[in-house]
Amino acid sequence: MRRLFYILPVLVLGALLALFWRGLDPARDPAALPSAMIGKPAAAIELQGLGSRTGVATKDFKGEITLLNFFASWCAPCRAEHPLIKELAALPGVRVIGIAFKDRPADSEKYLAELGDPYRAIGVDADGRAGMEFGLTGVPETYVIDRDGIIRYRLAQPLDPSRLEGELKPLLKELTR
Repeated sequence: MRRLFYILPVLVLGALLALFWRGLDPARDPAALPSAMIGKPAAAIELQGLGSRTGVATKDFKGEITLLNFFASWCAPCRAEHPLIKELAALPGVRVIGIAFKDRPADSEKYLAELGDPYRAIGVDADGRAGMEFGLTGVPETYVIDRDGIIRYRLAQPLDPSRLEGELKPLLKELTR
């Protein structure tokens, strides 16, 4: 019994050290969040449009390659990635759809008037329900959905030029063939 009294704290300490070591591993990418949605159909949603724009529904994800971008006017990283979203909207064969996440419509309108509107349609997710259906961890978050409505890619952080050129554009080129 006394042995267990001495061994148990050593085992607990060893387990904690192993967890800390894994968390501090320099090769670990904290932005690489696995998604249970990859390879599965896009979530069932139906959102009204922002202002006079077309809304967003699950049926919209079929037939064309879709880049779905969750954004908000209050999100500084969304502003930083916005020029890259505009660049993606100019690619042939790719439809860019936005979802204004937990944002006041007037603020979203102001944001788009200031930065430009690259979206073919924008849904309003005032209560965050659509975000929950997609497993959203925060904004910005971007998904690529193939012609069959299957999620092929998820980026749970702001888009940056290296990911745009190294990951997203090659995937979109492959999917649009």
